[in-house]
Amino acid sequence: MTQEENTMGSTKRSLLEERIVDVLKTVYDPEIPVNIFDLGMIYKIDVKEDATVDLDMTFTAPNCPAADFILEDVRTKVESVEGISSANVNLVFEPAWDQSMMSEEARVELGLD
Repeated sequence: MTQEENTMGSTKRSLLEERIVDVLKTVYDPEIPVNIFDLGMIYKIDVKEDATVDLDMTFTAPNCPAADFILEDVRTKVESVEGISSANVNLVFEPAWDQSMMSEEARVELGLD
């Protein structure tokens, strides 16, 4: 692969990651009025050469009652992004989520700032 091809591949992955972030911002925990991306629940988005995505995410609490619903919503929405063939959503609890992971917008929305 030439440097130019590698750069184009990297650019395409960056564009796909941006689209993935856009759809993740439409996923909400039913108990919290802020999307999961701004809450800091997405730890990793890794777009592979074969158009698959590995995504690591967590929950604000390990016993989240909406866990199955949220995980399926994330997988479905990421797979709906044009150019993505499939998504592997890994639920992780390390590092443990805390409020410092939230975006400024999320902190303001929840009245924490």
